[in-house]
Amino acid sequence: MMKFVDLVEQHLDEIAALDALDVGKVLSQGKAREVPFGISVLRYYAGAADKIHGKTLKLANQLQGYTLYEPIGVVGHIIPWNFPVGMFLFKVGPSMAAGCTMVVKPAEQSPLSALYCAHLAKLAGVPDGVINVVTGYGPTAGAAISSHMDIDCVSFTGSSEVGRLIMQAAATSNLKSVSLELGGKSPLIVFDDVDVDSAVNLALMGGFANKGEYCVCSSRIFVQEGIYDEFVTKIARNSKGLTVGDPFEPSTVQGPQADKAQYEKVLSYIEHGKRQGATLLTGGNPCREKGYYIEPTIFTDVKDDMLIATDEIFGPVMCVIKFKTIEEAIARANSTRYGLAAGIVTKDLNIANTVSRSIRAGIVWINCYLAFDADCPYGGYKMSGFGREFGMEALYKYLQVKSVVTPVHNSPWL
Repeated sequence: MMKFVDLVEQHLDEIAALDALDVGKVLSQGKAREVPFGISVLRYYAGAADKIHGKTLKLANQLQGYTLYEPIGVVGHIIPWNFPVGMFLFKVGPSMAAGCTMVVKPAEQSPLSALYCAHLAKLAGVPDGVINVVTGYGPTAGAAISSHMDIDCVSFTGSSEVGRLIMQAAATSNLKSVSLELGGKSPLIVFDDVDVDSAVNLALMGGFANKGEYCVCSSRIFVQEGIYDEFVTKIARNSKGLTVGDPFEPSTVQGPQADKAQYEKVLSYIEHGKRQGATLLTGGNPCREKGYYIEPTIFTDVKDDMLIATDEIFGPVMCVIKFKTIEEAIARANSTRYGLAAGIVTKDLNIANTVSRSIRAGIVWINCYLAFDADCPYGGYKMSGFGREFGMEALYKYLQVKSVVTPVHNSPWL
């Protein structure tokens, strides 16, 4: 595994370029953040591989016992197109460390980096049959993985709708275990005791990172009324400075949407926002003559039941919403079927503690956003799924716990 890590690191530039070619990811961001973070996660699990231990049990009735952690078996990984190489490494790392073999299905839009990483694994000496990459479409290849009787666990990252289908297939086949990391409609709550310029920059990063194709995007920005007007003015101005263009250009901040279907979906939601009465503050249009480019788009006067406030758009569309009290912010932030992530911006420790314990989300960032770490578990509440990526929690989902019990000497059990 360590040799595999080294090879991925040596070929970082090529891997980032493959994802830029496949789905328009900004090359400079892939080289600086996504691929290096994937490498750090893979290295973390390489270090964990020889640290999997059971426990000695203190039993009654003149028995002695211990537990073993054993590989769950064959794992099916179904990964999305928004972070192709990242998700490949996030899932392969812990399952490989656990001793599992796996079938990995990359998204049909972005198979190249997964195939290349599998090639590097082979060069590193990973035995044939441990990492198997199967390209194809969800209804065929993905469905086969989910329902196959010889696959013992499925780990899926993607939409809540597809997550339901995977659970159904798992239930009607061999009752395989399932881990789902699904959609989100994450709130970023900005209180009026903060520096507005810093909060605006954090909101832009959280909402428009990876052209909005991010399950934890802070697509709902709740801003306390004391700074709301200033915040709106500044975020509108700063969003216009984000360079939308060729992902291979060093100055580009936002590349094209992944494909035509996603491009049309995002534009349709922008039209929904206009029709339902939200105010288009800035953006809202396709840009550039060729390609699936969309301007960073911000709506105000958004009601909680509007589609742009309830649905995961997966594009550069943000809602800025005014609130008065902490109680209102908590209630409105939780008024979603999702529960993947949330952010809080405040200088008040009591506010930070109160809100972080009240938000129903798998990860809450205070005065930061998109702050991931290999040792920090990440996953969802509610319809954002269950199971965790990162940390030892991700490793344990690929392990079975076996208890071994024997009688003590001269025990009446014999």
